[in-house]
Amino acid sequence: MSEKTQEKIRILYVDDEENNLQAFRATFRRDYKIHLAIDAKEGRKILETEEIDLIITDQRMPEETGVEFLESIIPIHPNPIRILLTGYTDIQAVIDAINKGQVYHYLTKPWEEDYLRTVIKNAFEVYSLRRENERLTNALIKTNEQLEFLLRQNLLS
Repeated sequence: MSEKTQEKIRILYVDDEENNLQAFRATFRRDYKIHLAIDAKEGRKILETEEIDLIITDQRMPEETGVEFLESIIPIHPNPIRILLTGYTDIQAVIDAINKGQVYHYLTKPWEEDYLRTVIKNAFEVYSLRRENERLTNALIKTNEQLEFLLRQNLLS
């Protein structure tokens, strides 16, 4: 990975526990561009101003669960890959995460550094492939429109 900040994976980490936010930043700040939010409201503010590739959010937060947060941002921010983190083995949260929050991966707390790095790497590969697919699809649509225009021009001459 390049040393340039703009080429680092941009991660938003949302957790209501300040200690978890600081531990995440201390562990990953050299490798990724980290944005921290203490709650879903702050997470939304960051999404409004920053380009984010991956969102990692805690499930159990006082105002709004991680799944509720992820579900609520899909219409405005559909592209970031979503990862749900929880200290509880709550099967309903897992089901909701997959069905409502479009979650790529589900992790339990406390997270293990090497495993989380692997999940981030794999999630970013999925994100990059989706973006490239979108770019190629748009280029194909534009080329088809140009070909249709040229075909119409030939038919009219």
